[in-house]
Amino acid sequence: MSILFSSSFKTDCPAKEGDASGQSPLRGVMCNRFSTGVVLLLKSLTRYSRILEIVGDIVKVHVPVNADSTAANVAFGDLGVVTESSGFRSLARVIRLDGDVASLQVFHGTKGLSSSASVQFLGYPLRVTYSANILGRVFRGDGEPLDSGPDLSQDPKLGIDGPSVNPARRLLASKMIRTNIPMIDVFNSLVESQKIPIFSVAGEPYNQLIARIGIQAEADIVVFGGMGLIFDDYHAFRKGFEDAGVFTRTAMYVNLASDPVVERLLVPDLALAVAERFAVEEGKRVRVLLTDMTAYADALKEVGIALENVPSNRGYMGDLYSQLARRYEKAADYADGGSVTILSVTTMPGDDVTHPVPDNTGYITEGQFYLHGGMIDPFGSLSRLKQHVIGKLTREDHGQVMNTMIRLYSGAVEAEQKQAMAFELSALDQRLLQFGRLFRERFMDINVSLPLEAALDLCWLTMAECFEPQELLMKQELIDKYFPAQAQSAEEEVA
Repeated sequence: MSILFSSSFKTDCPAKEGDASGQSPLRGVMCNRFSTGVVLLLKSLTRYSRILEIVGDIVKVHVPVNADSTAANVAFGDLGVVTESSGFRSLARVIRLDGDVASLQVFHGTKGLSSSASVQFLGYPLRVTYSANILGRVFRGDGEPLDSGPDLSQDPKLGIDGPSVNPARRLLASKMIRTNIPMIDVFNSLVESQKIPIFSVAGEPYNQLIARIGIQAEADIVVFGGMGLIFDDYHAFRKGFEDAGVFTRTAMYVNLASDPVVERLLVPDLALAVAERFAVEEGKRVRVLLTDMTAYADALKEVGIALENVPSNRGYMGDLYSQLARRYEKAADYADGGSVTILSVTTMPGDDVTHPVPDNTGYITEGQFYLHGGMIDPFGSLSRLKQHVIGKLTREDHGQVMNTMIRLYSGAVEAEQKQAMAFELSALDQRLLQFGRLFRERFMDINVSLPLEAALDLCWLTMAECFEPQELLMKQELIDKYFPAQAQSAEEEVA
């Protein structure tokens, strides 16, 4: 039994000579070496060789049932090892039990697998390494190291299917996270323990934005989960974390586009299990970055189709909401520990916010950042928890500045529409047009980096450059205190 729970599967093939990544070129299919404990364990386990069906990455195997009509020695979520005489060997995970039929997801795909294969069940679920040694490391979607760092097989392991922390131990979100991104800090403040996605479309710099948030936001630990990333994006994330000096407190779980789809489903669970343990047991403030949750949902759809589940909206399974909510609800601020804050990317096919993935996500999360045209759109973005910190943990003028700036920018958009239709513009319209240009340049560009107080001061300066104090419709005491004195004296001289 000690072998069963202390040893983990690993691909132990040597990398190509000169391969700095340390990743084996024979990964999965041709590489047969397991950890010693698992090899010993396999010799004592029953082998099931009646393969009923292979569909996509799903293998269905016949398992004799017990007297109570349940599959013998098999539980939902358990790991198994699929082997074949040709040399194929891969981990698999039980995802359905239907009488005497067990369906398994094969981690490294079923290419080259035939019905002559066999399955051995390990008797325990997938576990992820949890220790301080995982910081500064990169892992695959099955939890095994992707880099060439030290062996972690002897480090403690953590189950990834555990329940969420008792809600009674959670606190109301009340701590602001400063990101130095004006469109977030000023207009849609990020709050600790919040779960919030970035809604965008393919081609937008959403990965650049979420990386900046992970780098600049206040955090003790960053846990990154990448699903279906191209190598360039993975490299950009890793290099960005290294250059910013945060890689040593970052754990990365990466499923590349060329990796098995099955592993894509495990990345959020691996990342969140580790993040939750750091928060609860060590009191750390953890930021979890997940990209792209649409790729995760597409993997769910692919597996559901392979299992012949009845699809719901646009081919997605009917449990899409539950699957997403189960991950997002891991975000929490713990009374006796730290916190978990989740920021994700959700791409919208065709820029359609009614697509099932963003539509269901919107019901679960506490707002969204809408990235459009390389800028965070102030009208499509919303943080439902910002009222917990604005004016309470921030400067007294924060709320009024936020509302006034958005109202004036809305007027600027209307003035631009009038200009496009060749309507006659008033003097106020001209000032609104100027304000709109300054607003985009100084605040909406995601490359702008300003502390909150400096951003608020810049808001006052921008308003002063375009409008007179009485046009702002703000509290007079705030105008007297924060309206730039130079702009005020200049207006008095003109009068």
